[in-house]
Amino acid sequence: MTARLADIAAQAGVSEATVSRVLNGKPGVAEGTRRSVLTALDVLGYERPVRLRQHSAGLVGLIVPELDNPIFPAFAQAVEPPLARHGFTPVLCTQAPNGVHEDEYTRMLLERGVAGIVFVSGLHADTTCDPARYRSLRAGGLPIVLVNGYLDGVDAPFVSTDDAVSAQLAVAHLAALGHARIGLAVGPRRFVPAARKIAGFAAALSRYLGISDAESWVESSTFTVEGGALAAERLVDRGATALVCGSDLMALGAVRALRGRGLAVPGEVSVIGSDDSPLMAFTDPPLTTIRQAVPAMGAAAVQALLDEISGVSAIRGEYLFRPELVVRGSTAVAPPPAGRAAAAS
Repeated sequence: MTARLADIAAQAGVSEATVSRVLNGKPGVAEGTRRSVLTALDVLGYERPVRLRQHSAGLVGLIVPELDNPIFPAFAQAVEPPLARHGFTPVLCTQAPNGVHEDEYTRMLLERGVAGIVFVSGLHADTTCDPARYRSLRAGGLPIVLVNGYLDGVDAPFVSTDDAVSAQLAVAHLAALGHARIGLAVGPRRFVPAARKIAGFAAALSRYLGISDAESWVESSTFTVEGGALAAERLVDRGATALVCGSDLMALGAVRALRGRGLAVPGEVSVIGSDDSPLMAFTDPPLTTIRQAVPAMGAAAVQALLDEISGVSAIRGEYLFRPELVVRGSTAVAPPPAGRAAAAS
């Protein structure tokens, strides 16, 4: 035991007597010193005495649509650590096709007495969704925060990426590279992020290219690799030389489809993703994309939930976070028109 005390004291930079006082729960030790001793215990691999272990302040549910899309594990990683630091135990609930539905997860979490729930890209992102499910939770006093989606009449904080700005940043970048035929590949229009991207895309085409008929350059599919591939083929058939995709997965599907047609990316067609999911810098080519402010959004969602749990009403409405253009290797100067290219050769 003496050897252990000496190790811990050396690691924490305090005396053995101070270590002994902390381990035995004695008063008279500054909080900062106490934390240093506990950290030393953890670093050296010693188990904390039961009396010094952090007790959970309660469970908090985190419901995400899936884990196949890497942006959702990224959100989970952003939300779970700050919850744990405040003593809450996160409970991750993942939906899947033919699996447990969001409403079922919500019921199970309520049965376990959760202190609150964070919904990421849930039914609240679907404009056809009945908001009564969320109103019922709030009427029952359950604190909730809803990420990337919006429903009128729900008394809760919303935290979202500004998807209209996301599309505008992408179009501005491509227009600056000389592209005049830019297509947008997005998910189903009933989803709030898709609808906002379409609105932002239309505004950007008008502003940067003077195009008023944006609809002919929009292709709705699914937020998947396969959906991106299908939308890309249709837009390229219309003459698009650049594609703005509603997710990084869609962009990867677009690149695959284009290469399957023998088209070079970015030499003949430029592609922009959305999210900046992990590993997008290591794709071939490295993907130019629009980065969601995931760490900041996760921190804001947790803070809003903690405020609600503590009885301090968080600001109602929607916190909009500005995305960021990340230029990599999947975008380039627009190719010359076919006629000009032939003449040049």
